[in-house]
Amino acid sequence: MAKKIKKFRPKARLPKGFRDIGPVELRQTQAMLKKIGAVYEAYGFEPIETPAFEYTDALGKFLPDTDRPNEGVFSLQDEDDQWMSLRYDMTAPLARHVAENYQDIAKPYRRYTWGPVWRNEKPGPGRFRQFMQFDADTVGTANIAADTEICMLAADTMEALGFSTSEYKIHVNNRKLLDGALEKAGIDPADDGNLGLRQTIFRSLDKYDKFGLPGVEELLGPGRADESGDYTKGAQLNSEQIKIFLDFLGSAKDSRVSTLDQLSELLGDTKAGEEGLAELREMDALLRSAGFDETRIQFSPFIVRGLDYYTGPVFEAELTFEARNDDGELVRFGSVGGGGRYDDLVARFTGQRVPATGFSLGVSRLQAALTHLGRKDGDEVLAPVVVLVMDREEQPHYQRMVQDLRAAGIRAEMYLGTSGMKAQMKYADKRGAPCVVIQGGDERAVGEVQIKDLAEGLRLSKDIEDSDTWRESRPAQFSVPEAELVSAVQGVLDRIRNET
Repeated sequence: MAKKIKKFRPKARLPKGFRDIGPVELRQTQAMLKKIGAVYEAYGFEPIETPAFEYTDALGKFLPDTDRPNEGVFSLQDEDDQWMSLRYDMTAPLARHVAENYQDIAKPYRRYTWGPVWRNEKPGPGRFRQFMQFDADTVGTANIAADTEICMLAADTMEALGFSTSEYKIHVNNRKLLDGALEKAGIDPADDGNLGLRQTIFRSLDKYDKFGLPGVEELLGPGRADESGDYTKGAQLNSEQIKIFLDFLGSAKDSRVSTLDQLSELLGDTKAGEEGLAELREMDALLRSAGFDETRIQFSPFIVRGLDYYTGPVFEAELTFEARNDDGELVRFGSVGGGGRYDDLVARFTGQRVPATGFSLGVSRLQAALTHLGRKDGDEVLAPVVVLVMDREEQPHYQRMVQDLRAAGIRAEMYLGTSGMKAQMKYADKRGAPCVVIQGGDERAVGEVQIKDLAEGLRLSKDIEDSDTWRESRPAQFSVPEAELVSAVQGVLDRIRNET
């Protein structure tokens, strides 16, 4: 007898680094996106949607190679042998769109967009390979007012989401100031020969919020050993050079003007430094005229993340309040968005330098912070009212009840399974239905319906100890004329909303 071949059945499992998102979180995300979009619309930005896939050679530094064409990105080869990749961020699609439509779009071009991005990186706790970003960019102008508006946009967005000025800060720095510090230290910021040294300096300065000035001093010098004994080789700068960068980091003051005065003493005699100072002075004047003081936007020389990419002002949105993690330890959410000026947006496609400035918000991180603070929009949506099917021949009648409820703006559904009343009640309970509508033959004969308030029934059941009393009292269940179905159900829902 031939051996029976076992049919292959794939194991139901999520791909590593990805997750399903349930209705509560999804509604919260949608509520957030609506608020963010309203701010961006108020600033005159226009929405645009680009495809999830772009040709891989359009993604800049994430170019395919012979051995691993999907390095850093998720890629596939099309039938014409061209490689395509899921977008890594929202900037590469913008660059392609602008280059492709440069002659037709109004410039300056102001657009916002949102959606998932994908990164082929090692996942970890809270670190996924797919996540949501919300971007705004202005393309085609070098006017510092465009950078200023991006900072204002970021501040207004944080407040629209419910963060107070004591809970967030928009930090601003300028790449030209760091170039001035490099000049002061005798390091040419335009010399490709010392690119590695400059990157080491940038990485060292970026550790300021983690290690403080002493740790940065070690990293700028010979190097630093952490608590485990692992040693990070430093930039090997001399003491005079190190002092310049430490003074640069420590020049932040309470007011923007005082910070600029401090930076001017340090870098005012360098060409790049003076250019950066002039840009920040202009930004300060524009911000003050628009009513954005230091409680919302401040100049922060210690913000250096991305300065090896940006060419002028750089921005970072930081949440400043402390929170406790699952282990009870105090932590900070920290950076939830960033951006800056980048003037080589379309050069890869056209060879033409097109100035641009933009900002990207990390939606998931913002949502986690709002959830921690208990500010969760979108989760007030009640589950649907369930109309039970007591007699399958009367389904058209039950369906009409459902439509009457829906027409009144009430979420409602008719039970679509084939089980009896007990199973239907279990279904409604599992769905979280606020109430169910019951009409058997007896109720139909007198033109009535029974409404069972499941939420109130759950509360009252705590005071009933035996099942006989429960069946006899039928807590939170009442009859109304069928003509009053909608108003009776609305009354139940209003009570539930008022109590939550």
